Amino acid sequence: MNVLVINCGSSSIKAEVINTQGERLHTLTVSRIQEADPFIQLNEAILSDKCTTSGYEEVLSFALHCLVDVLADTPLIGVGHRVVHGGEFFKEAVLIDEQVEATIESLSALAPLHNPINLQGIRIAKQHFATVPHLAVFDTAFHQTLPKRAKHYAIQKEIADKHSIQRYGFHGTSHAYVAEEAAKFLKTDIRQLRLITCHLGNGCSIAAIEYGRSIETSMGMTPLEGLVMGTRSGDIDAGALIFLAQQEGMSLEELDTFLNKESGLLGLSGASNDMRDIIERAARGDERCRLALHVFNHRIKKYIGAYTAVMGGVDAIIFTGGIGENSAVIRHNITQSFGYIGAILDEDDNRNIQLSRNHRVASFAMNHSRVQLLAVKTDEQFSIAKQTVQLVGVDNAINPVPEIPIAISARHIHLTQEKVEELFGLGYELTVKKWLSQPGQFAANETVTLVGPKNKIERVRILGPTRSLNQIEISRTDEFVLGIDAPIRASGNVKNTPGVTLVGPKGTVKLEEGVICALRHIHMTPKDAEIFGVKDKDIVEVEVRNSGRSLIFGDVLIRVSPKYKLEMHIDTDEGNAAEISRGAVGALVNTEGKAVLRKKNLMLEE
Repeated sequence: MNVLVINCGSSSIKAEVINTQGERLHTLTVSRIQEADPFIQLNEAILSDKCTTSGYEEVLSFALHCLVDVLADTPLIGVGHRVVHGGEFFKEAVLIDEQVEATIESLSALAPLHNPINLQGIRIAKQHFATVPHLAVFDTAFHQTLPKRAKHYAIQKEIADKHSIQRYGFHGTSHAYVAEEAAKFLKTDIRQLRLITCHLGNGCSIAAIEYGRSIETSMGMTPLEGLVMGTRSGDIDAGALIFLAQQEGMSLEELDTFLNKESGLLGLSGASNDMRDIIERAARGDERCRLALHVFNHRIKKYIGAYTAVMGGVDAIIFTGGIGENSAVIRHNITQSFGYIGAILDEDDNRNIQLSRNHRVASFAMNHSRVQLLAVKTDEQFSIAKQTVQLVGVDNAINPVPEIPIAISARHIHLTQEKVEELFGLGYELTVKKWLSQPGQFAANETVTLVGPKNKIERVRILGPTRSLNQIEISRTDEFVLGIDAPIRASGNVKNTPGVTLVGPKGTVKLEEGVICALRHIHMTPKDAEIFGVKDKDIVEVEVRNSGRSLIFGDVLIRVSPKYKLEMHIDTDEGNAAEISRGAVGALVNTEGKAVLRKKNLMLEE
């Protein structure tokens, strides 16, 4: 099974044919594509002299025609395309149809240097490979899980909504890939890790990945925001731009060119946008190159510190991309002072890192370091191929999966026996008011008052039986009433969450942690999971049916246990939004919004 992956840029194109074992069968590289004499290489053969045409469409058509010839005996199951901007529309890879093409085109204003080129590549490739499905994999998709507090700029919401102005994030395919590789290396489920991934190349970005989900990233509405990059400025005071335009008489087009193509390392150093050149010149005493290095490193350290604070700690800091993978100097300069967060640099390991496809992850932290420091070789091409296989390589059976009952879970409390006794008296045991749908679970007669920094909520019910940890599940509305900033978490994951005071009839308990907004989830048995084709801790989408308002809930956690009964739980805010009433049901949906059929995935192995 073979996949063609195409990555079309404004000046270069890279395409690879990858099989399901991860082997590269063919590689096509086109550079200087907009120039009179483009460079074209297919495997070991240089084809530049055979190309008698010029222009993006003509050169790409010629190169793909050459690739078709060498693929005569290499059948494809699909073509995966990298697309930079998916806006709010695409949370994962999708099969490309006319509507998808139109949506990609409509987002060109958000990525004028990328989306038009990506779309042109798709349309030309579909002419040469018309018999296989084509898929789009979006740089922005991985960051769709950013919470609202991280997405929104502090401007008038009406204007922001009108023009789709928000933070989207980029390099998502790379951030997701290296996070998974790091989790494998650490032999830990990614949903138990807090990771900071640093993609450092000509384009640079950082992501905070909390338990498998991107919750912060440095790039914003466009790839211009954030770190210092090869030719991009990264963060800059908007007032400085207004001042600059006024003083220099710059047009918007000139300002765009200045920020995207004449700033960053190039603008600071006055010499180059290549980090290798800058390090060499700095070593020879070039003060501007030294300044460029200091600003570059300082910005990265600042973001890492901020993201550590956002997640309440970090388990591993990951470096990837051309600079992150290859520059021991940059890794050293950034991490040498990270002892305060428990990350202790091993100088020898850092200098000796040599990554390859057979050696993708290397640690350069001391053995006693509480926080791992990792260099990980990214492989966006492989990641795109993997997503392509998973989406097109399925055999659909004729029977649709069952519908899922939906229940609203109001605010409630789970307590240990110790805290029950502190609130209600020594030896006290919870009493049953009503048995719940999940076997063995009940709503207790006992209630307590929640007291937050701002207000209190009375008569909050305890659910039984008692548990091994204390947990308070509230809605976003409750958050604002109490004055608490509760993270969205799976049940049981209460580390680094805010606390609250509980007031009972016999005592008061001050919890240091435990308040969450529960991640929407589905309880199911192992047999149910087999029918739905999912496993424990999978994240799915569910279409709500038989409700007042049709919508699709994303980021729904699968929880599998023989003790469960099939049911989806959402909180009161979500139930109100969907106008859920008794008897509402949901169905798993695929990326096209259609009911999922039972299917068998063809996994791409490394």
